[in-house]
Order: sequence, then C-alpha cells, then structure tokens
Amino acid sequence: MSGGKGKMNGRSLVGGTGNVRHGPLGTDPFGNNAGEADYEGFVQLSLALTDGQQEQEPEEEETMEDNPTLVKLDQAESQVPPHQGRRCIPKALGYVTGDMKEFAKWLKDKPVALQFSDWVLRGISQVVFVSNPISGILIVIGLLVQNPWWALSGCVGTVVSTLTALLLSQDRSAIAAGLHGYNATLLGILMAVFSDKGDYFWWLLLPVSVMSMTCPVFSSALSSVFSKWDLPVFTLPFNMALSMYLLATGHYNLFFPSQLITPVNRVPNITWSDLSALELLKSLPVGVAQIYGCDDPWTGGIFLSAILLSSPVMCLHAAIGSLLGVVAGLGLAAPFKDIYSGLWGFNSSLACIAVGGMFIALTWQAHFLALACALFTACLGGTLTNLMAHVGLPSCTWPFCLATLLFLLVTTTNSNIYRMPLSKVTYSEENRIFYLQTRKRMLDSPL
Repeated sequence: MSGGKGKMNGRSLVGGTGNVRHGPLGTDPFGNNAGEADYEGFVQLSLALTDGQQEQEPEEEETMEDNPTLVKLDQAESQVPPHQGRRCIPKALGYVTGDMKEFAKWLKDKPVALQFSDWVLRGISQVVFVSNPISGILIVIGLLVQNPWWALSGCVGTVVSTLTALLLSQDRSAIAAGLHGYNATLLGILMAVFSDKGDYFWWLLLPVSVMSMTCPVFSSALSSVFSKWDLPVFTLPFNMALSMYLLATGHYNLFFPSQLITPVNRVPNITWSDLSALELLKSLPVGVAQIYGCDDPWTGGIFLSAILLSSPVMCLHAAIGSLLGVVAGLGLAAPFKDIYSGLWGFNSSLACIAVGGMFIALTWQAHFLALACALFTACLGGTLTNLMAHVGLPSCTWPFCLATLLFLLVTTTNSNIYRMPLSKVTYSEENRIFYLQTRKRMLDSPL
C-alpha cells in the first residue's frame, strides 16, 4: 500500500554506481558509522549488477591482442567457468528484483497494451510497497489460491482506477509505478469479501468499478495536501472509498447488502491452555495475507515470496511486523480466532515495512523505530476495531495509515533516523544507498 512513492531510480537490487574497493561489510550491517568504508562496504553489493563486468571485458580483450601468449592462459582458465557463471547469476537477478527499472525502460517504446499490463501488475504489488510486475503476478496467483472471485474483483478495480487516472491526466510516472492502482486493488477485493451475496455475484462489479473511479480522485486530492509535509497518502483513499460504500449500503441494502459488523458485547471465553503453537506459527503468514483480505497461510507465503523477490529487507520486516501483531494481540487478551486469522498482524506488518527502510532509511535506530511503530499500530488496531464496529465498519487499514503517518512526522536530531524524500523512495536497499550517499556528501562538504 505504498502511497506516494516517486520515481524509480534504482539500477539493481541494491543500486549504487561507480568503482569501489572491497570494504568490511560484516562489521555493522546497518552502517551507523559515518566512515567511508561503511558506505563502500554496502555499495559493493551492486558491482556484479552494474559496471564491473562491462569494464573488465574490454580490458581483457585488449591485453590478449597485445600479448598473444596470454591466449593460452585464457584457454586454460576457460576450463574453470563457475566464476563467470556466478557473476552472471546476480546480474540476471538484477533484472527481475527491486523495481525492475530496466524492464520499465524497455517497455517505453512498446505497445500501449503491454505497458498498461505492467502498470496494472505494479499497482497490484504496490499494496505492499513493491513496484515489480513479477511480484504482481505472484500476488495474483496468491489471490487465485485464496479465492478466484476476489482476485477478479481486485483486478477489475485496479484496471478501472488506472484508466481513470489516465483520463484525469495524472502524472504518468506515478501511473507507470502503479501508484494509482493499488488502492482500487484493495477496494475491489474487500468489497467482494464484505459482500453478503457471496461469490460470483456479477452485479457487484458495477459498484466496484464506480468506487474504483474515486480512488485517483482521493489520491490526487490528498497528495496535494500531504505534499506540504512530503508525506505519502498510503491507503487512505481505499479506507475512505470502502467506508463510504459500506455506510451507503449496509447489511440491509436490497441490491448490494454487506456483512453485518457488530461490536463485542460479552467477555470472550479465553482459555490459555487451548493456545496452539502451530496456529500461532501459521498466523505469521496469515497476517501478511490479511493485507489483501485473505486468510490462507499458503497465500501469505506466496505474498512473502513476492515481497522477497523485490526486497529481502522488506520481506523480513513484513514477517517481523506480523509477529509483533500476534504479540500485541496476546498481550491484550484478544480472542484466539482473531489472532489465528491474522487480524492482528496485517496493519503492524505494513507499518513495520514502511518505517523499517521504506520511508525511513534503514539503520539500527530506524529498525527499532519500526518495531515500536508495529506494536503501536497493532494496539491502535484493537482500539479502532472496537470503535468502528459501533457504526458497522471494519477497521481496514486505518490503524496503519494513522500510526505510520504519526511516526513519520516525529522530529529528531538523530542523524541516523533519516526520512527519505518522497521523490527518491524506491525500495529499502536502494533507499539505504541514497541515504549513505547523501550522508557521505554532507560529511565531505567543507561547510
């Protein structure tokens, strides 16, 4: 649910340019030291994905031409090709990981239909802050595993919202990154989830299409306000559109009834001896699955693999956030069935990703801040769930939006907590590269 991510400026899985020497990578994995070795030690991960191989090959050819005796040495070395293979593997991975910037460039002169498919897939994956069409395909597969009808409804919403953004002449780079599609993805899925008519009620696609048209309107309006503080809109358009639809229809609507949501009116029967370790373990991927309104652990596993393909750091924080949601649910004596179904994990998972490297550059301090934000989000989720149930509404991702925006507005003099400029946000590894480069320039500046 990435709101307001800007241009895709990463070159590879972790980005970086230029020649760097091998530095001590394992000394401080989050690089809180300001030394040059820390910066270069992290950036060297991108050597195999960028200029290293291109710069070495011409030099090798020139040397062989100048000295023919090296041809025999080259033939002897060719009998040991695994090193070359190892260099090609990460280079190939660089084209399918991260935000797939090279693929986006390749599509620029291709048919519009192919470009539009890329925009839609990126929109589907942007729900979890990922702008990667392959991740989008994996997420669609996960939705199909859960419920094909939900997958269809979500895809319809994404397509309609993206088309509406084009008709409204919104920023083309934002459309291409999927930023005008992800809110409608959630809207389409959740309208199908909360429909009291069950699966394959085809008339539901009509309100899905109409409400999806409002998402670019909400996004554009909120962006004009939030841009004053350089903040993303997250999934606020989705929350607004779904709340408006459910309040307008309700459970007793003749055409499009929704499920009845009522507040808790009695003390839940909780027996701690009945707590299942296996169910708690399954609740971790289920918490990630609930980001898209799903409750299947296999679907959650597929979603985690989709995030992993783009960014291992984001995948780690997604899992940690879901775990902290479970901890918060147990600490507040929530019903076990709610914890098992992932209802305590999805908001905290999103919050942990957002603060832990996405909109705040990854350092140890930012990592711990992300953990605090995840716990705070889970507790706020319990509050809003009880509050909104009195008006017949689900809490959706309101807790994630409100809590994360609050944490992003926190001011500090700690230079290791660095909020990313919105136009530079891509994915966690590339964001960290930008932070290190900015910090190095500041340290090298004579002022």
